[in-house]
Amino acid sequence: MKKSYPYIIFLLFVLIINLNGFGKGIAQDTNEVVKLNTLGFKMRLTDPEQTVADAAKALVIAQKLEYTDGIGESYRVMGIGYYYLDQAKKAIDAYLIALNYFKLSKNIQSEAKVDNNIGNLYHDIDYDRALEFFQKSLVIATQLNDKQLTAALYLNIGTIYLHKKSLYKALQFYNKSESMFAVLKDSDNLVQCMQNKGVIYYSLNQFDIAKSLLLAANKRAKELDLNRPVASIDLTLADIYIAQNKFSEADKTIIEGIVFSKIIKNEKIQTDFKYTSYQLEVKRKNYEKALFILKDIYHQDSLRSAQGSSTQIFNLFKEQVNQQARQRENEIILQRQQYDRVKFWGVAIVAGLLLVLVGVLINNVKRKARTNIQLTNLNAEVSRQKDNLDRINHHLEEIIDERTKDLQIKNKKLSEYSSYLSHQIRGPIATLKGLLNLEKEGLVDQPECIKMMNKSVSEIDDKIIEMSDMLHDPGRAGF
Repeated sequence: MKKSYPYIIFLLFVLIINLNGFGKGIAQDTNEVVKLNTLGFKMRLTDPEQTVADAAKALVIAQKLEYTDGIGESYRVMGIGYYYLDQAKKAIDAYLIALNYFKLSKNIQSEAKVDNNIGNLYHDIDYDRALEFFQKSLVIATQLNDKQLTAALYLNIGTIYLHKKSLYKALQFYNKSESMFAVLKDSDNLVQCMQNKGVIYYSLNQFDIAKSLLLAANKRAKELDLNRPVASIDLTLADIYIAQNKFSEADKTIIEGIVFSKIIKNEKIQTDFKYTSYQLEVKRKNYEKALFILKDIYHQDSLRSAQGSSTQIFNLFKEQVNQQARQRENEIILQRQQYDRVKFWGVAIVAGLLLVLVGVLINNVKRKARTNIQLTNLNAEVSRQKDNLDRINHHLEEIIDERTKDLQIKNKKLSEYSSYLSHQIRGPIATLKGLLNLEKEGLVDQPECIKMMNKSVSEIDDKIIEMSDMLHDPGRAGF
């Protein structure tokens, strides 16, 4: 089992690295979606076709990632591009799809943004309907404290009141919006605020104030490369110049405005410039040219009439909302199921490896537990052996003490024996020595000498036997 540890750890390490890489890859791709949509939205006032193109690129990446909010935002930005290209039907289609995705992800903030965008579709043709969408969006923006969206809604609501000829109320909303955009440092929308305020003062016949605001807005829009605002501002400036009989300035302004409206490919604004040109020629009393321009306008209006009414936009909503909602929800559900399957198997693989690792760890813990029990038992056995050794050592010490005492006693007896033997045997031995000396000198008879020597030897023998008995009889006292 130990040999399998490195392999399992290696597999988990590789899996973690891959998951980290996968997570980083997803983060990078989602960041790319956000980046493209942001760039597309930024280009809406400069080149709305580029807005649509950037959103389409973001949509492809978001769909591959099954990034729901990214898909919804791509459709929303695409709808904004179509709106500025004056393609209402395509804008509606894109907004409806975006709403479906945001509802699926429960992203109410983005839903509010789409409501604002839909309101803009109505703001020239059905003011009450537009206000309905703006107010709905404003409630959510206020709840979420989304200052950017709130400022944009104030700007759009102000435009509705401008169309309704409630000029001072419109000005109040424009001032509120301008203050918020100033804090947010949103240069693009500050240009819009200046432009709209200029339109109000034009409507109030305060041409000098209007022209001052519009010229400042026009200059700033050119600096920021905002082509649509330049075209829109030129429309109002041309009206002011016509009202003041400044035909030369009006001509220049109309020519410039047409150039910018062609850059952004907005046919509605181009038609508006044709109508302004018609008004200019009428003011000049050049009726023939005015009639020619009017016929061209009528022809353009007949082509655009199918998509220029509130009723048609409302019907498009009514027809498409349910059908497209069901269709997109089914597609999203299928995508979600596919994603869930991939996610399930990924989680299952990780869970399987984790279970293997947990099993190995549990087995290792059990083995360690068994080893600890064995070590505990071994320690207990060692303790018992140590106790036994201690008892044996203690017993040996007692035996040694007893033996030492016995030896001391025997040594004492031997010492006494030696003293006694020396004392008892010394007499007979002295007698033997004396007899030997007398026999050598011939002073004693040999038989008598032998008799006396036997007696001395017998005495020595008796003493030795007595001493031996005493040594082998511990109960016997002293000598």
